[in-house]
Amino acid sequence: MSDNAVYITNISAFLPNAPVANNEMEGILGQVGSRTSRARRLVLRANGITSRHYAIDPETLLHNYNNADMTAEAIRALDGPEWSLSDLNCLSCGTSIPDQIMPNHAVMVQGQLGLHHCEAIATSGICISGVTALKYAYMGVLSGIHQNAIATGSDLSSASMKADNFSHEIEANVDNLEKQPELAFEKDFLRWMLSDGAGAMLLQNKPAAKGLSLRIDWLDIISYAGEIAPCMYAGAVKNDDNSLTGWQNFSQQHRAENSVMAVKQDVKLLNDNIIRYTVEKPLAELQEKYSLRADEIDWFIPHYSSAFFRERLLAGLMSVGFKIPMTRWFTNLATKGNTGAASIYIMLEELFHSGTLKPGQKMLCYIPESGRFSTSFMHLTVVQS
Repeated sequence: MSDNAVYITNISAFLPNAPVANNEMEGILGQVGSRTSRARRLVLRANGITSRHYAIDPETLLHNYNNADMTAEAIRALDGPEWSLSDLNCLSCGTSIPDQIMPNHAVMVQGQLGLHHCEAIATSGICISGVTALKYAYMGVLSGIHQNAIATGSDLSSASMKADNFSHEIEANVDNLEKQPELAFEKDFLRWMLSDGAGAMLLQNKPAAKGLSLRIDWLDIISYAGEIAPCMYAGAVKNDDNSLTGWQNFSQQHRAENSVMAVKQDVKLLNDNIIRYTVEKPLAELQEKYSLRADEIDWFIPHYSSAFFRERLLAGLMSVGFKIPMTRWFTNLATKGNTGAASIYIMLEELFHSGTLKPGQKMLCYIPESGRFSTSFMHLTVVQS
């Protein structure tokens, strides 16, 4: 391995359209069935989100950005007098659900920007897809293969949350509407949790010529898929034995009438396991691996989907002897929403440009994923040229 250090020298974010308040959500996403969602108020009261962004024109209710559009907008913001996109060596893009199955998300973003030839890699997953993209870019610069790279995280959750996607299921189950006039909670729950956004980071093998940079000290990604069943999924049906049957095994009619392509989450499995598998188990190992100490962390940047998990996250940290007081936490979940793979980018972008960071400060980022329970921790140090 090279002795090179890798620095995040700039971070940008793109949030489409004006913020959407809680009472405006159903008007933009659409109402499923003949009555408003009973889950909406319950979910919003628990998640603590007061506004978010959708790539949907509030007048026409049509999408005015796709996933590649948002990602390209975030990348354009990195182009400037101190560094040019024409010098890019590697583009690494992560997202939960790209605009198409083929070709991959990164080459679509490259084409959207009209970038010259470069390495283009796309990573899949859910929230961690943005971090796996970042790690690929990090390793490319760390190894000396590249002098620079751009990593992105983005998600266009609204595309699968619009009411039109569920109309066939409602129509196919019209006989059951009297007893259960709504979508199953595992689907309706996520309609009020997820939103749209994109973020981008510029990684270089030297700090920025002016201002602050973030040195990546280490970045670990750990999966526990060998120990636990799928929890969050799309394009599949979960069977009684916890296996998944993929969308290609169903007819087009069955997919439509059962909203097979919708994003779903096993809420009980999530609540029972998210802290154990994404905080307690990995952090116990990482403390030993890196001689990590909570009192040396100046900023803790956690990605959690809901304020409901905030106290539980603190309890999880404390259970492994790693208490970081909430006064040292940074999140913008309440105002920017849960943007999935983009969330850690959008949080770091706001903090990076806030004027509150000081050289020498240590930052610990936490990014969990409930797909089949993976987690990521990243340690950064603030440096100044």
